[in-house]
Amino acid sequence: MEEKNKNKKTFDLECVQEGFANGVAPGFPLSDKQKQKMIDRATKAYGKFLTELGCDWENDPNSNDTPRRVAKAYVNDLWEGRYTAMSEITSFPSDGYDGIVIERNIPITSMCSHHHQTIRGLVHIGYVVDEDGRVIGLSKLNRIVELFARRGAIQEQLTSAIHNAVNTICENNKGVIATVVATHNCVSCRGVKHNGASMVTTKASGVFMENENLARKEFFDSIKINNGNHPV
Repeated sequence: MEEKNKNKKTFDLECVQEGFANGVAPGFPLSDKQKQKMIDRATKAYGKFLTELGCDWENDPNSNDTPRRVAKAYVNDLWEGRYTAMSEITSFPSDGYDGIVIERNIPITSMCSHHHQTIRGLVHIGYVVDEDGRVIGLSKLNRIVELFARRGAIQEQLTSAIHNAVNTICENNKGVIATVVATHNCVSCRGVKHNGASMVTTKASGVFMENENLARKEFFDSIKINNGNHPV
């Protein structure tokens, strides 16, 4: 963490283990040259993977570049957060505001660590500011979601990571809550093959842990998750 001036702080959120399913790659962040070498290696490996599955990809005009396409998709998009550093996260003094801040319907696309299938849904984040605390620039909440979503994880880990990041940045807060509502392609395309099922995970701290707290009620009323009217 580095303090730029008395009104603005920046935070480094790359504080996770290297190499694990929801972590960052060794040597993070990778240079463009390092990423290209990784794509080249992964291209060869994925070609062998397809061959072992009995796929004659090399003689199929629609598939002969598939190994490179897949490798590039992982490095540049699906797992971008494992290899590329995000921009600085900033916070600012609350200037006496001591109410609740809620951002709803942050879109999320991630990948399940178990089957490497897509997770899609919405993230809702709330926090209660202390009058001497700090607030996050609004778009930075979206960036936090993207940072952790583009690493691959299970939804429970992802929810905790988002909550903990907001809790770190919003110093002296009275409580933080993060809810993820998402569908999992590993449920719809394999196994039970059920479409329409969604998973809800919530990580809360401070006043949001109190069932009768008005901030907790306001948050869930805002995202309309308790009455079955959620858009996912």
